[in-house]
Amino acid sequence: MSRTRGGGRHLDEDDIRVRARGGSRPRTRNRPKHESAVEGLVTAVDRGRYRCLVDGVPVVAMKARELGRGSIVVGDRVDVVGDLSGRADTLARVVRVRERGSVLRRTADDTDPVERVIVANADQLAIVCALADPAPQPRFVDRCLVAAFDAGLAPLLCLTKADLAGPEELVRVYEPLGVPFEVLSPEGGLTGLRDRLAARTTVLVGSSGVGKSTLVNRLVPGTDRAVGHVNAVTGRGRHTSTSAAALPFEGGWLIDTPGVRSFGLAHISPEDIVAGFADLAEVAEGCPPGCSHQPDAADCAVAAALERGALDPARVASLRRLLTSREGDTDEVEAESRP
Repeated sequence: MSRTRGGGRHLDEDDIRVRARGGSRPRTRNRPKHESAVEGLVTAVDRGRYRCLVDGVPVVAMKARELGRGSIVVGDRVDVVGDLSGRADTLARVVRVRERGSVLRRTADDTDPVERVIVANADQLAIVCALADPAPQPRFVDRCLVAAFDAGLAPLLCLTKADLAGPEELVRVYEPLGVPFEVLSPEGGLTGLRDRLAARTTVLVGSSGVGKSTLVNRLVPGTDRAVGHVNAVTGRGRHTSTSAAALPFEGGWLIDTPGVRSFGLAHISPEDIVAGFADLAEVAEGCPPGCSHQPDAADCAVAAALERGALDPARVASLRRLLTSREGDTDEVEAESRP
């Protein structure tokens, strides 16, 4: 079937389909092989432009059309073609994203079905938590630990602002779980932390105002990551870093990320959430299948151990909050997260 337009030219169905999708010619599945492409590391993403390190040269690239809507994030290993000189006003193209070794993900909240990939190919997650100003957020730390275990990343707890408060309470909670930690103050040394970060790809995650960017600036002088302050009324920090960035560090990489106020776990199953609590998971193996681990759950081994005094009540409460919010009831979680 054909139609006429203008001076009597006949348009067949293929022409109509091409015009409807705004193209000039039919799409083909025979995509170019780009055999001359060179591997690069994505170190920053900004409004559809990707800063890639290619053979030690920083190159700005755009995503090739054939890649479609797939996301490219900091830490991705990609194949790049085009102008790889790194000169100003030049633009290369990312034509392939290589298989990822790990993916750190989060959702906006526990009811949001859309996963957001934060970084790719990291092997360590440094959770930055202030001991004061703002107050410690163990529930946020718990969420990050669950996400780290889900992604296969080794966790590291960085306790900042030790000049304002002691670390004893948080250390008491997390040290028995085998989570390594570093206690940090503005004037204190960073030797221990440097040793833990060297030759690894570490992504730093923390709420706004906990001193994450300040820490990055001390570790990598000259970085000049934006530093914010805590609101005296709300006790919350102001978002300063607006995008993730990978920085070379002693044989590895530091990936700084924007401060977040929530770390949704909608993409993680209840079973995997329990597995993220290493101190509770072993006890939970004695629960019946599908156990909610809530106070009213029948034959719940976690509840029984809690009643005997064998478990930390704060840890059990945190697990129950995560599981409850994962099912869509976020009122309690939101109320308890307010300052």
